[in-house]
Parts: sequence; C-alpha cells; structure tokens
Amino acid sequence: MIEAPRGFIEVGSHCRYKHGQLTAGDTFLSRRVENGERIISVLSDGLGSGVKANVLSTLTATVAVNCMERNVPIERTARIIMETLPVCRTRHIRYATFTIVDIDRDGTARIIEYDNPPYVWLRGGEIVEPSRTTVEVEQSFGPPARLHFSQITVELGDRIVFFSDGISQAGLGSGAHPRGWGDAGVRATLESTVARYPEISARRLARRLVTAGARKDGEKAGDDITCGVTYFREPRRLLVATGPPVDARMDAELAERISTFEGRRIIAGGTTGTIVARELGATTSISLSALEPENPPHAHMEGVEMITEGIITLARVGEYLEDRTPPEQLPRNAAALMVEHLLESDSIEFVVGTRVNQAHQDPSVPVHLELRRTQVQRVSDLLRRRYLKDVSVSYL
Repeated sequence: MIEAPRGFIEVGSHCRYKHGQLTAGDTFLSRRVENGERIISVLSDGLGSGVKANVLSTLTATVAVNCMERNVPIERTARIIMETLPVCRTRHIRYATFTIVDIDRDGTARIIEYDNPPYVWLRGGEIVEPSRTTVEVEQSFGPPARLHFSQITVELGDRIVFFSDGISQAGLGSGAHPRGWGDAGVRATLESTVARYPEISARRLARRLVTAGARKDGEKAGDDITCGVTYFREPRRLLVATGPPVDARMDAELAERISTFEGRRIIAGGTTGTIVARELGATTSISLSALEPENPPHAHMEGVEMITEGIITLARVGEYLEDRTPPEQLPRNAAALMVEHLLESDSIEFVVGTRVNQAHQDPSVPVHLELRRTQVQRVSDLLRRRYLKDVSVSYL
C-alpha cells in the first residue's frame, strides 16, 4: 500500500499451478520504491511450465522491477529484458512474457505489456478502455518485438487487473469453452463480480478470478493461472493493541485510544483485554467456534473485532505471514482470523504496552516465545516488506 492524496494502492495476487506441477511457471513480483512513493508490480509468464519456466519468469520479473525502479526508459527496459532472455529454437520466441504496472502516489499509472493478455481497467463495475501506444524493440532475430504502453490516471475506486493466458485460455478444448474462456468472458466475470461486491479487496478479487479459471479447467489447470490486481481506494485502517501500559495510570489512555480509533480494532493479550473492558465498562465472551489445543481461543467485545491471547498468537501470526499461506487455507483459529484482518487492512497501527508480564518470566515457557515487542516487530516488518502495508508502531 502507498499513501496517496486520494487513497491507497492495494496490491493483491493469486496463482494456481498447472496440474501436476510442483511450482508455478508464472511469477508475480511487487516492490515499494522511493520511500513508498511508487509501487511497481510485474506479472511474467515463463514459456511452458515447471521449474524452467519459473526460473525464466522470475528472471524477467526481477529485471523489470529493477529497471523500472531506476527509471530506465521503456524501450531500454524492454531491450534489457529481451537481451537477457534466451530464445526458443523451435518457436523462435522469447521464453517469457510480462506485464508491468508502475503507479505513483499521485495516481498516475504506467503499464507496459508484452504478449500477456491485455489488462483490464475497472472503474466501479464498468470497464474503461485505455489508449495504448505500440513500441517496437529490435531483436537479433525476426521482426521487432511489439510492446504496448499506456499511461492512465486512476481515480478512487479504480482497479487494474492483469493476468496470464492461463486465465483467458482456461477451459480450452472443453465442451463449454472449446476456444477457452477468452478475454470477453474474463471481462464479463470481472464486471459482474465488482458490481456484486463493490468493496472487494484486490487479494480477494484476484483469488476469485483464478478460482473461476480453474473451474473452467475442471479443477485441473491446463496451464499456470495467475492474476494480479491493483486497487486505488480509501485506506482501511486497523489498530492492534497488545500488552498493558508500563504504568497502570495509563490504562484509561489505552482504552480511549482504542474506543476513539476510526477503523477496526483488535486486542492481542488477555490482560490487555481485561484492562480495556474494565475501563470501558464492557463485557467479553469467549468464542467456541475455533477451539484448537495449540491455539488459545479468542473473545468478543462490543466495538472490537476480536480479543486474542498475546505472544503465542502473535508468534503464530508471524509464522502464517512468513509462509504466505492464504488465510482461506488456514485453520479457523484466532491467529488465522487476525491474519485475515491484517491482510484486508491498508494502514495498520500497533500500540504496544511495555509493562512486564510476569507469566513470561517463567523458565518453563518455551524459548521460541520471544518478548512481545520482538513479535510485533517481526509481524510489522513482514507486513511492510511482503504485503506492502503502511505500518506504524507506538509504545505505552
């Protein structure tokens, strides 16, 4: 996410491997640059599938992001990529395609496309047709490579959706889609999905499109199916409070910060939850819907999304974020629910209490349960670096 004058840019992606493969031949890569002033995202499709395709698409995406970060001109960027990639001796084509989406914080988006299906620009539930310029890049063999370049200004609520041909060709050869799903089918699905769920996040929209494509293939994808989405919107804010303040006289201040916060709220820590409930005169109730031996249950309180245990849950959240497992595929425990809230938010504020919790000075507590501040730092670093979130941490 990057803060912009009119909103935030959310980036989400989802991928389904070709049936029978252990890795994707497609690569999706995003990077925040210039202190968050820009986000660069690249989707590259390696020729074929499996490890070889993955290596080539990863190489392409990495070169593209590095060139765009350094503001290398479009033609030069394309030429560097073309010169880096090997050529298929049989088909006489480069071994990877790519789509590059480069967005400034002022809402200006530059998109470069080479042999991927054309991107879709959504404004509300309707498609906006961008103006494209064709750029030809000379090659050492055959005709020049033809790239398409467009520059658009996104407005609040706009989305840019780009995908590999595994989506547009989904169902190829089937009775329902003998020629594949096609760009028209993909576009119609995007329009209807956004019209039905106007607030759908980039992550969820990418997952829905990939899932729909996999269904066209009878859940046995005939090619890697990958989708990336950028979504320009009002920031979704989340406050995570964990740990009691260093001084009990600051308990009221903590409760006030939580109650007046404009956005969703999570409390991580039973003692913290007890303090806030006491100060606000609220009652809590334990949820019995997600009980697991290794994960403490969470509780409910009016005005708060959830109250969880503290350090154990934060440690598990860090593990889930590190593994990149989509929350929909995680067990429905407190840590997974917290991950879902974190990924659905743009601007996340951690308020960390610094009072020593005597329970964690017990030598019987496992060594891997680090102090609360260390776990918060791990989670916040992952959210910034891997998930492009805007994260702040303050201490009480």
